[in-house]
Amino acid sequence: MATTDPTATPTTFDLQGKVDRAESTLHSPRTAAVALGSNLGNRLETLQGAVDALEDTPGVRVTALSAVYETDAVGGPENQPSYFNAVAVLRTSLPPQDLLERANAVEDAFGRVREVRWGPRTLDVDVLAYEGVTSDDPQLTLPHPRAHERAFVLAPWQDADPAAEVPGHGPVADLLAGLGGAAAQGVRLRADLQLRLPE
Repeated sequence: MATTDPTATPTTFDLQGKVDRAESTLHSPRTAAVALGSNLGNRLETLQGAVDALEDTPGVRVTALSAVYETDAVGGPENQPSYFNAVAVLRTSLPPQDLLERANAVEDAFGRVREVRWGPRTLDVDVLAYEGVTSDDPQLTLPHPRAHERAFVLAPWQDADPAAEVPGHGPVADLLAGLGGAAAQGVRLRADLQLRLPE
């Protein structure tokens, strides 16, 4: 006997299977890379605070950290202080959009104000790449649309993950070499400074 109950159709079971698979994907950790930058206030303390805040996020584990690099501000208002830059490699079960929302919340917690394009900031947290995901979404483009041409991103990224690749562009090490290396782009290793990997 036929039924009009939509929950009894095979299509519903297929849909349920898709939902189950999507949920299982969310609980399977992926690797992501996040860039950190600061050029206002106590820059090193701010970067460390951002690392700790990411680690304190349910579904996020910081697995590797780069050294600290110093870079002169490029673009935006003149006479900005130089930036401290670093990259954190994460294992996360958060979907990409949720990771972005958490990154923005960490920025806000450290007083990030978005008033001037490329202006000085207490903290910048950018999702560079997320394992297995490419996206043209204006809210979250993956990989980050300018990561492959920024030595201040590539140098710490290579430091944190020597085998890293920018999807669609190639190995981070090759991209950095193509720019002439970190020093050629004014990116300076600060061997006297260190970020602490959360325990």
